[in-house]
Amino acid sequence: MASANQRARDRVTTALLHLQLLAVAVVVVFPLLWVVGSSFGPGGGLANAGPIPADATLDNYAELFTQTDYGRWYLNSLYVAVLNMAGSVALSALCGWVFARIRFRGRKASMLGILILQMFPSFLTAIAVYMLFLNFGLLDSLTGLALVSIAAALPYNTWLMKGYTDNLPASLDEAAALDGAGRLTIFRKIVLPLMRPMLTFVAITSFTAPWMDFILPRLLLQSSDKQTVAIGLFQLITDQYANDFTTFAAGAVVLAVPITILYIVLQRHLVTGAMAGAEKG
Repeated sequence: MASANQRARDRVTTALLHLQLLAVAVVVVFPLLWVVGSSFGPGGGLANAGPIPADATLDNYAELFTQTDYGRWYLNSLYVAVLNMAGSVALSALCGWVFARIRFRGRKASMLGILILQMFPSFLTAIAVYMLFLNFGLLDSLTGLALVSIAAALPYNTWLMKGYTDNLPASLDEAAALDGAGRLTIFRKIVLPLMRPMLTFVAITSFTAPWMDFILPRLLLQSSDKQTVAIGLFQLITDQYANDFTTFAAGAVVLAVPITILYIVLQRHLVTGAMAGAEKG
């Protein structure tokens, strides 16, 4: 009797879990279907937007590349994303290794400062960043925007790399040192290859972040030829005389496709890096 009651409770629990997962899936998937469907909708207003368009057309995609500067926006965002990825991987790997392997005065205070800095979102320093860029002549610069993105994510990435490096065998470093290898040689030839799962995780997250960033590009970029995808698409639906929601949806779909493919292809590395950070950080 007790066994039958337990099985009944397990079935009810399983059914409730499946209902909860179904509800979450609907909440997450429906907006995506709405955007994809709207990108094929005729016209440009919200009245023609929906998950299943009545008269599907590719005109919105054609207009996106012929009537707007979407190609320029995309290349600008790609430039910032690649710089952010390269800079974040290089600096976070080096900083994480230094804090994990080298003992120096002020190490604990520096680690505490980094921990505190990562608790604050980057847009809280927007005014200070603007004044700094104004004084150094870095306004309206895609490279400057990439530098801000690197600096904003560096505290979090440094802690990830430090936590991962802490659990790498120190005996490998000691053996290499006995053979006459210097610190940079040990880092480059021994520690860096072992960091590959976490480096992949940092690279993917650093590459995808600038594509969705809006506040800092809106603040720091002024000329039309330096606009990123987020700013350009925003202007499509905020113009006083022309609100083209279906073209906006087409731009969002084109933007999401390569990032989605990247996540699917590198999903194994992404999950491995995230699990390693959770276990070893």
